[in-house]
Amino acid sequence: MLLVCRFTVPESAAEPFTARATRALELLTAQPGCRRGALGRSTDEADLFVLTVEFDSVVAYRRALSPFEVREHVVPLLSEASAEPSAYEPLLVAGDGSVERLTSLVARDAGTVRLGEAAGPATPR
Repeated sequence: MLLVCRFTVPESAAEPFTARATRALELLTAQPGCRRGALGRSTDEADLFVLTVEFDSVVAYRRALSPFEVREHVVPLLSEASAEPSAYEPLLVAGDGSVERLTSLVARDAGTVRLGEAAGPATPR
């Protein structure tokens, strides 16, 4: 699972924001199932930042957000991100010149099934 959060941060607030992001990355990457995280800054527009964190699964992501210290420091930071989807499942993973295709864990009818109606993805996307 990949968490991608974009932020617009004025130049005057960049240093405090970076300090908060540092703490968020320390807390998240210390959680079981968190693989890695990074904060990037746009090379074109200095006020645009992106925080990316990779987890083993959706379950690992949800568990990583559960500890009190994470809810205290990370969740408020994430709530300041741009109002757009931030959780993604990887479909293609590349490394060493090869690409691996992963099976989606989201059912084809995920957008049409209501809570309590589905047992699991019988047919992935």
